[in-house]
Amino acid sequence: MGFIPQPIKTSEKLKKYTHVQSIAKDTMEFLVGFIKEGVSARDIKDAAETFMKDNDVGSFWYYDIGAFVLVGEQTTISISGKEYRASNLEVKSYDLVTVDLSPEIDGAWGDLARSFAVQNGKVVEASQSELSEIAQGVEMEIRLHDSFERLMGQDTTFEEAYSIMNSLIEKSGYENLDFNKNFGHSIAKYLDERIYIESGNKARFKDVELFTFEPHIKMKVGKYGFKHENVYYYDHGKLQVL
Repeated sequence: MGFIPQPIKTSEKLKKYTHVQSIAKDTMEFLVGFIKEGVSARDIKDAAETFMKDNDVGSFWYYDIGAFVLVGEQTTISISGKEYRASNLEVKSYDLVTVDLSPEIDGAWGDLARSFAVQNGKVVEASQSELSEIAQGVEMEIRLHDSFERLMGQDTTFEEAYSIMNSLIEKSGYENLDFNKNFGHSIAKYLDERIYIESGNKARFKDVELFTFEPHIKMKVGKYGFKHENVYYYDHGKLQVL
């Protein structure tokens, strides 16, 4: 199974991760105003990466991709960052945009994904979308995170978490789009040190410092793919969002 990092022991280290994740959150807030009808996935990627660089982000840990951006029906695409190239597909008046950020500062990773509903050419709260599939899909992502936070304990194995969440997704009429069929990974120093929320992984959440939950899903009868990702950790046995 490879290297398993140990739980965070210093507040100073946690501050580093919190700082870089806060920049990812600020970038998402910036994108709320930037994403609009007519801008392309490439435009959004470039703007997000420039914003992060202007806010002290020195590098991007995921194959040097700072923002993995998908627009419209391309939001169902799931590929490795080694293969990803931002497209010139433009945002429509009524649309969906997914963004997955990977900033890094001094070896500390941020990792954050969100789905943006577009209506009348601008980003709106997903619940306001007139496209019911988009409103329901974003709400489903929130429900999955709520369930994850409620059901997972520090002794839960990655395999158990995978089974629980996969069952919930299936019963809700959705499917897992991830090309490797996992729901997240540990935050590590190097890409090949990550371990995954997947079938067969017996590691427990308490064995890792930080980890993501990032289901990439679509309705079984739908055309859009949805993402929502947070970084989590345990503090004195309680699950916390970074």
